[in-house]
Amino acid sequence: MITKRAQRSALITRQASEKKFDWCTTEFIRTKSDEWKNVKHRQQWENTLKSYASPHIGHLLVQDIDLQHVLLCLEPIWRTKNETASRLRGRIQSVLDWATVCKYRSGDNPARWKGHLDKVLPAPTKIQKVQHHPAVAIDDMPSFILALRQRDGMAALALQFAILTAARSGEVRGAVWTEIDMEARAWTVPGPRMKAKREHRVPLSDAAIELLKKLPRIKDVNLVFPGANNQALSDMSLTAVMRRMEIMAVPHGFRSTFRDWAGDRTEYPRDLAELALAHILESKTEEAYRRGDALERRRDMMSAWAKFIGCTGSITRENREALDE
Repeated sequence: MITKRAQRSALITRQASEKKFDWCTTEFIRTKSDEWKNVKHRQQWENTLKSYASPHIGHLLVQDIDLQHVLLCLEPIWRTKNETASRLRGRIQSVLDWATVCKYRSGDNPARWKGHLDKVLPAPTKIQKVQHHPAVAIDDMPSFILALRQRDGMAALALQFAILTAARSGEVRGAVWTEIDMEARAWTVPGPRMKAKREHRVPLSDAAIELLKKLPRIKDVNLVFPGANNQALSDMSLTAVMRRMEIMAVPHGFRSTFRDWAGDRTEYPRDLAELALAHILESKTEEAYRRGDALERRRDMMSAWAKFIGCTGSITRENREALDE
């Protein structure tokens, strides 16, 4: 005969092991969010799972979630919002993996891709449309730079520096003076601030050095390009400069312009341009043998880039008149 105490103990044990997907999502995000680089990343996880997973499986016990439930979340957006759907799949998989480790479920993960969902859903590479960042054409760069150099404001200077260094907007906006070595004429971006999480050295051309020397140095402010209240510029600040100039492109597009210039208009090797962009080399063998970062060879390339776009010397009256025409 089962006693009431045994029944109560069994109920408590069952309740402790039976967790719904929404609860597991909350606990997983709470547990892992300290590893994520910013608050925005946590919000993206929360919003994606709340919008696309919770309506279908949020109320289900994680131990009961199977392939059909995962497909309920993915199929409605797999073809129309594939990038979002792919992230959603990975996030569902992570939550269910966490639940398995915590003994809230057992068995294979129904959100896994290889050998499972890849058999019932088309591959993302087959249905995703590649969207390139709008960019300024190579031959339009000199006139654009001339106009940009006549604009006031820290965001305009940051944009100019981003173009000269072929750096990402976030790397420039977060740049601090302790990363800049004026004597060595180099900017060293630490790994945590890079997309690939690897330290990246940037050779500074004469034009880049000239720009840095003209920047105001604010006491107790380490940011190279401080914005309002001496805080970092927002991620839209550089784009706003271009909008005011009526240029329908984005700051990231200048990296593409630089890459096109290096590939189509110069004899610099492909890997040198890729190193300038801090891209991970596609060939693992090539990457393994590439011990250095070719800083001085890249310095020549970045100087040639600055010269090509006309970002050298001062702005003369003739320059302005040419722009007005």
